[in-house]
Amino acid sequence: MYLYVKALHIIFIVTWFSGMFYIVRLFIYNTEASEKPEPEKSILTEQFGIMIKRLWLGITWPSAVLTLIFGPWMWYMYGHLDNWLAIKLCFVIGLYAYHWSLHIIYRQEQKGIFRFTSGQLRIWNEVATIFLIAIVMLAVVKQGMSLVWGFTGLLLLMVLLMSAIKIYKLARAKAGK
Repeated sequence: MYLYVKALHIIFIVTWFSGMFYIVRLFIYNTEASEKPEPEKSILTEQFGIMIKRLWLGITWPSAVLTLIFGPWMWYMYGHLDNWLAIKLCFVIGLYAYHWSLHIIYRQEQKGIFRFTSGQLRIWNEVATIFLIAIVMLAVVKQGMSLVWGFTGLLLLMVLLMSAIKIYKLARAKAGK
């Protein structure tokens, strides 16, 4: 039974992350569409609004809930709390906080409120990447990972991601887009 619960947990983690990665891309496109002239603005924001709502409420939220059901169930079957699992759970709590921040953006954009620029949303999109890498490394490597090297690796990843975003922004500016 444990392996079935674990498989379902992994499936819903994958669909949840897929939803979180794609929803922010849709937020970016919707934000950029809101800056276009009419009638393009209305057409695009209406279409992106529909896509955002279906993805968020039809895939991302259900996946987050099912992940939350199967994760503790798997932990219960595992039987105890190791140090690596405690650290992983801290990242999971952070991931749910990130998910909630996306829900706030979702509600705002559904009302036509665009508080963040597309550049800010691009940076925010990478937060999910950091959580994904941290959680997967903790789940797979477990006790074989040094806490110091793990956090050092995460910091280097963040620097790399921020550098890539900066380079992308410069390339877009140079191309005139």
